[in-house]
Amino acid sequence: MTTSSLADEVRAHVRAQGVDPLRDAATVRRIAEEVAAAHDQRSLTGAVAALTDPDATVGELVAAVSGLGPLQPYLDDPEVEEIWINEPSRVFVARGGRHELTSVILGPVEVRELVERMLATSGRRLDLSQPFVDATLPGGHRLHVVLEGISRGFAAVNVRKFVARFRGLGDLVAAGALSEHAAAFLRASVVSGHNVLVSGGTQAGKTTFLNALAAEVPGTERIVSAEEVFELRFAHPDWVALQTRQAGLEGTGEIRLRTLVKEALRMRPSRLVIGEVRSEECFDLLLALNAGLPGMATLHASSARQALVKMCTLPLLAGENISARFVVPTVATCVDHVVHLGMDAQGRRTVREIAAVSGRVENDVIETESLFVHRDGVLVRASGTPARTERFVQAGIDVSALLRTEG
Repeated sequence: MTTSSLADEVRAHVRAQGVDPLRDAATVRRIAEEVAAAHDQRSLTGAVAALTDPDATVGELVAAVSGLGPLQPYLDDPEVEEIWINEPSRVFVARGGRHELTSVILGPVEVRELVERMLATSGRRLDLSQPFVDATLPGGHRLHVVLEGISRGFAAVNVRKFVARFRGLGDLVAAGALSEHAAAFLRASVVSGHNVLVSGGTQAGKTTFLNALAAEVPGTERIVSAEEVFELRFAHPDWVALQTRQAGLEGTGEIRLRTLVKEALRMRPSRLVIGEVRSEECFDLLLALNAGLPGMATLHASSARQALVKMCTLPLLAGENISARFVVPTVATCVDHVVHLGMDAQGRRTVREIAAVSGRVENDVIETESLFVHRDGVLVRASGTPARTERFVQAGIDVSALLRTEG
């Protein structure tokens, strides 16, 4: 009897017992152990061959029934950051920021079954009318699929793993992504209610950094977050998380991120956290920040200055009656600090710059001052001064002493 036959037997027991294999992996493991033990009992009679490694077989059965089959070992590997399938015979993983081609070879049917299994609990769909999908897997990992026809030859699949290694700014300091001096300043900025924008390229660690920042929000405040799919995960006693929803089969029922930002304001938030600003929702975020609601968000950009430029252009997508004459000064007065992240050639993710936004605009250019910059592999204090220092005073923080460089 092959592992495939044993997997079919496990699936039969799972169906008979009404177990959800994606949500109740512990029960699936128990059933797999029972099936493997029964197989070994039959092997004593010579009816079937004995299992060479029963424990390994149980692991394979659990992966086949409730996991991602051949991909499950990479999902379980804490060093793997992302898994993607370019085509069934070319499965890659990212480890330490670097790409590796694995030895896994799948079949087209197997890839389709994996995608269907991953989407089963998400409430999201993938078909000709909706050829792209973003979804959250039960373990908190993010799934992105592009359907065959849009992707040449085969469906393109990405699983970006949620790795809970960094639960606060202190963890980022320990990992070498941030200096203790800069972490103390950012912690004070969050406590005092400054608005922080986290920028960087793809895979620079923006969501991880936003998680760490949000973890520093005082427990007495109420956080409402909004994102395309659930990726934020931090410890806070009063937090409501919202995510977007795609349109149904009839083409209705879509919930966009812009709608979530508006709805969040009706939920008595003390702090607004936006997973990633991509489009016209930036306008609604600016209105919220302009009204005095502290917030933080992430944004794709190549530098801290370019992040501010993008913050000035995205709101223009919200309508023809919105002009740069309103947006630019609003960004200048609403965004207090920009944290820009980068990844070097060795795959190390670090803070490249922390910039303060002074609030001044000259020739439609928002002035910034560098508070911390990355020099010779180290994040060091620069000569700039922080924005809106009165908020530090109100929070009882001596920011001058905090930023003073010993020497």
